Amino acid sequence: MDAALVPALGVIGSAIVAGAAAMYGSRISGRAQREGNAVTGFNSLTDQLQEERRELRTEVATLKAELATERSEVARLRLIVQQSGGTT
Repeated sequence: MDAALVPALGVIGSAIVAGAAAMYGSRISGRAQREGNAVTGFNSLTDQLQEERRELRTEVATLKAELATERSEVARLRLIVQQSGGTT
């Protein structure tokens, strides 16, 4: 073997190892970023769903109150009709 061949093979071997390490690191970094994006998206969707749920609970409470008001009005009107001699 020539004296210059050994260092050249060492440099080539080092370059191969460095390239493989860079590719592996890139894959790990890409996966971590995708997982981070997925978690961020999940948190955003969860927040949106919780907000919609709060709004729906408020709307249901309002509708229940309106229904109770309407029912009491119907009962009052039935009583008036009955007191006037009518039938319901």
